[in-house]
Amino acid sequence: MTTRSRSRILRAPVVFGVYLITLLLSAQASALQCDYSLDNDWGSGFTASIHITNDSSTAITGWEVSWQQNGGSTISGGWNANLSGSNPYTATNIGWNGNIAPNSSVSFGMQGNGDDSTATILGCVAEGGDNSSSSSSSSSSSSSSSSSSSSSSSSSSSSSSSSSSSSSSSSSSSSSSSSSSSSSSSSSSSSSSSSTGGACDGVNVYPNWTAKDWAGGSYNHAEGGDQMVYENVLYQANWYTNSVPGSDGTWTSLGTCDGTSSSSSSSSSSSSSSSSSNSSSSSSSSSSSSSSSSSSSSSNGLFPDYNTNPIAPDMNGMGSTAAELANTIRLGWNVGNTMEAIGGETAWGNPAITSQLIQLVKDSGFDSIRLPVAWNDHADQGNAKIDDAWLNRVKEVVQMCIDNDLTVLVNIHWDNGWLENNINTGSQEAVNAKQKAMWQQIATHLRDFDERVMFASANEPNADDASQMAVLLSYHQTFVDAVRETGGKNAYRILVVQGPHTDVEKTNELMHTLPDDTIAGRLMAEVHFYTPYQFTLMAEDAGWGNQFFYWGAGNHSTTDTTHNPNWGEEDWIDELFTMMKTQFVDQGVPVVLGEYGAMRRTDQLSGADLQLHLQSRAYWHQYVTQSALAHGLLPYYWDNGGTDANAFGIFDRNANTVFDTQTLDALVEGAGK
Repeated sequence: MTTRSRSRILRAPVVFGVYLITLLLSAQASALQCDYSLDNDWGSGFTASIHITNDSSTAITGWEVSWQQNGGSTISGGWNANLSGSNPYTATNIGWNGNIAPNSSVSFGMQGNGDDSTATILGCVAEGGDNSSSSSSSSSSSSSSSSSSSSSSSSSSSSSSSSSSSSSSSSSSSSSSSSSSSSSSSSSSSSSSSSTGGACDGVNVYPNWTAKDWAGGSYNHAEGGDQMVYENVLYQANWYTNSVPGSDGTWTSLGTCDGTSSSSSSSSSSSSSSSSSNSSSSSSSSSSSSSSSSSSSSSNGLFPDYNTNPIAPDMNGMGSTAAELANTIRLGWNVGNTMEAIGGETAWGNPAITSQLIQLVKDSGFDSIRLPVAWNDHADQGNAKIDDAWLNRVKEVVQMCIDNDLTVLVNIHWDNGWLENNINTGSQEAVNAKQKAMWQQIATHLRDFDERVMFASANEPNADDASQMAVLLSYHQTFVDAVRETGGKNAYRILVVQGPHTDVEKTNELMHTLPDDTIAGRLMAEVHFYTPYQFTLMAEDAGWGNQFFYWGAGNHSTTDTTHNPNWGEEDWIDELFTMMKTQFVDQGVPVVLGEYGAMRRTDQLSGADLQLHLQSRAYWHQYVTQSALAHGLLPYYWDNGGTDANAFGIFDRNANTVFDTQTLDALVEGAGK
């Protein structure tokens, strides 16, 4: 979930991020900057990122960062860096992300254990260029935010993108994404040979790999964005791979070393009749239809065709339109930080989903489940084949929901950011190919469920302008086409497509059309909502402004006035939801409010202040739910399973009991139940 604020509502000229720590490590004009940011916190553990930005005028060829986790917390693993040490820790580049051009950045991520997710950066060293620097000074944690209408949840399994510039970051875009603004054609320090011809000069020659799996390991694979040469052809890895360059869909050819052939990543080589936009779409949507054709109709050989058993359309149990099915949904619940967890269902601290939990959710007043799922994390990176055991596990959980007569929305969540952090023309062909391969498998495996099962294309796609919106629309078009072509009940299934950043204002500004479909009235749009950020997610006061502990009419403090809200209350929520009603609902397209929630501040407040905060929080949940339904939006509460401070859990999933009765009652009241 990424936040962008339009100028008319900008109240904090900062980058969104929880526990953002910034340390300038050099006073020279050319400086290396390191930022630590918390991406996700579930109480007993967390994920975080460190962003390294080259502020100098000279490229660097490597870096080393040292930091210390506070409060006795420890790091259990990481990605996109070689990690060593035992608090303090050290991280070094892994080859492809060592080269950082001037004014560019890279990032790496980590998973930790402990209830203190803050850290202190101790030093940073750049190799190459003229700006190598280090520091032993420390930085205290501070929060920063954007006040966008549809902020992003730090509790979500998503995390921030590799850029640490002034565009807002959110916990939903991932630090583990292999994308970055720096060049990724670096040669590995382990390489004993590299190409010296033309465009391939200095690039590793296969089998001299660019990356290794752990700090003490050997170089044995390439990361997304790495370049390698094989038989005088320059290739770029689309994501993690250890296959021979050019042998499968994990690679894109960039041409021969002497430049005699063009990149195979061009999206103009194939076309699809289904990729054109509606005739009423804007010019940006029209550009989307031409670019989406690259893989709406074929994967261009990057992956196998997984639609190996299409069947005739089956309308049995599929009679409802999107609007009709929407009328059955009053209150939805997210099984957050569970099946979308990188590393497996229980990797982020929640127990495996049980039928007892789903029954509890049903009995508590919810009528729909949003099931965030990671798929790429359970797939062969060479051919995008999803593990059968994982497909069966997801199907088992979906069946639990159906057995309790709950509608269920299955998505591709953050999933290490392979889609949502790669919304650009350079990645378009590879992402569309993977999107098609994934949804062919998912749709086929879940094809026999009736209309109570819906599919969602993505989670929080990071599109910022009309050009990126065109690329995003191509991803959605591929999703629709892949599901429909499997046949059976999927020919009529309700499909949900996400607005840019799932941000209300960004969606209102950029999403002027939906994908083409073979059947009318079966699409929904999706946005998320964490507004005002200072109330829902901000964890510490900052120089630009304070947190909001209190919210809504009759809930302002008379003693702690510095933490009363100065924007973003009832009228503002109604105004934002009216945008979605006018743009979609009034045109016959329901809108899924796929996530919303405000964290508990039980570690910051006590006594009467805490009671007023909890009262405000309950009222916020009640009002958002009520206003969403009044404007035709379908509310799905974000529950990350956490039952401690700064968390969102309303159920104790280990005991299968209600934990937060006050919030549950507010949600049910807002839904009119």
